Formats: sequence, C-alpha cells, structure tokens
Amino acid sequence: MRPLIVTPGDPRGIGPEVAAKALTHRRDLPIVVVGDHAAFAAQALVAGLACERAASLDAAFGRLATQAVGGESACPVIGEPVPVVDPGDGAEPVEVAAIRLGAAACLDGRAAALVTGPIHKARLAARGFTFKGHTDFLGHLCDAPDPVMAFAGGSLMVALVTVHVPLRAVSDALTTAKVLRVVREADRALRADLGLARPRLVVCGVNPHAGEDGLLGSEDAAVVAPAVDAARAEGVEAFGPVSAETAFRMAATGHADLVVAMYHDQGLAPLKLVDFGKSVNWTLGLPIVRTSVDHGTADDIAGKGVADPSSMLAAIDLARKLTTRRP
Repeated sequence: MRPLIVTPGDPRGIGPEVAAKALTHRRDLPIVVVGDHAAFAAQALVAGLACERAASLDAAFGRLATQAVGGESACPVIGEPVPVVDPGDGAEPVEVAAIRLGAAACLDGRAAALVTGPIHKARLAARGFTFKGHTDFLGHLCDAPDPVMAFAGGSLMVALVTVHVPLRAVSDALTTAKVLRVVREADRALRADLGLARPRLVVCGVNPHAGEDGLLGSEDAAVVAPAVDAARAEGVEAFGPVSAETAFRMAATGHADLVVAMYHDQGLAPLKLVDFGKSVNWTLGLPIVRTSVDHGTADDIAGKGVADPSSMLAAIDLARKLTTRRP
C-alpha cells in the first residue's frame, strides 16, 4: 500500500494541529507528513501521536512498518509512528518545499495521494511566491495547465470556473472555453473517480437571474450558454445557465450532482454554510490525487488547541477513496 503524503501547510497556522489530531484517528493508514518537523512534532505530542523524523522522503517510506498477511501484499501495522520529513533546509519556504516534494512523490508513483493543509497566500507572496495558491502551483508542478478547484465530501459538490479573482475582474476572466473545460473536468472526475454513471451538472450564470435575457448582463448568453450547449453536444448532462440560488436548490434537493459556479464566493458561500468541516478541496485536471482542507490558517486560534480537524479527516478519507479507483 503506497502511503499518503500530508503537508500541514503554514507552520504558524492551525495546519500542524489539525493534521496531528486527524492522524490520531487514521493510524491504520500509511502516512508520511512533509513539513516543518518542529511545528508538527509539538502538536503530535499534545495529541498523543508518536512521530519520528526521517532524513529524506525515501527514508521515511522505507521505515513504514509492514507485516505480511496471509501471503498477500504487505499492509501497515496499526499504531506505528508517523514518519515526518522536514524539507526546509533550502531558501524556499518549508510549506512550499513540502508541496513540491509531495507532488513529485505522487508523480513518480512513490506516494498514492497528496493531502494538503492551509497555506497563507499573503505571507508567501511577501516572500516571493508567485502563485495564487495550491491549485495553480500544483498545475505548474504537474505540467497540467488550468487545473480546476472543486469541493466534495459533504452534501454539495461544487467546481469553480474562476478562483482567486477580484469580483470586478470576473466577467473579463470568463471565456466559453474556460467554462467548458470546468464542465468537462467535473463530468470526467465524477464518472472516473466517484463512479457516477451519468453525472448531472447545473451551471450557474454570472449575473443575477442568469442575466434575465440580457437585461442584467450579456455574459450568460454570450459566454456561459455556448459552453453548456457544447458540453451537452458531447454527451454531458449539463443544465444552465441558471441563477445561483436555483442551481444550489437543485443540488440540495437531489436534482443535480454538482454545481459549476462562475466565481469563488458564488460557489463557496453556500457550500461552507451547509458543509463546513465536511467539504474537501479537490483539484481536478491533475495527473495525481490531491485533496485539501476547506479552510485557511486561522491565525487567531493557532496554538490554542481548539482547531477542528474534521476537514483534514475528510480530506484524508476522500484521498484514500479516490486512490482506490485509480490505477
């Protein structure tokens, strides 16, 4: 069984805490933590989780304790220490180096999936990090242009067409090709990774009432509708554009499997209201499995021992589920 790699993220946030707490509930899984060793080890001690520092990722993999069962392939021994690799010896921020190392291990087949904790985008930008977040950085590392940010694990599933874009720039950022790509990737992922035979996708308009026949904006008819028509011509069961409130109502009542939202808060405000702590950030369009928590670094509660590990647990569980369906 190939291990999962967990990167706790920014050592100054709640990532190390939620990772340590989550791993106390998943001792049956082979997991290697890659990140700031001191930050994680401190939280592991509080959580009662044994961890040992490894000199390298290969050394950590080599020290995963296994036992033979019935002559079958080896499986992990429950309760063994979690190996921790600290890649922070270079000039690159430790949380960035951890993502780079984890992605490389997944790409070359040493690891099964990458599960990431929260990073602080502004702090990283101040240190020269040029990417807007995990999603586009992983797209760069995996040579996968335009990966899609999606969310699953709770009662709602959402995929975003634009992500970290100022609201005033959303309309200019939308293209028919971009909307169509997100619809295609969402349909592919729900079929291949979640086993849905015919996913139903409902696509939001960008304007109130999906433009109200042009009265409230032209983007829905000019940009979004042609993407939906093209997807339907390819056999995708897509509907829209419809108003966001209608789209989420369809999803909440079981008449759609996933909502395609045009911008960040259109999709994530209702999702987090309903599913916070259950939902998982799931990157589509990558050659690797990557999941993540659906929250930030929460600096205001970091170090207080009150952080909720639910989203990290959900991210680990979804990653394991997705790996069982991939070769």
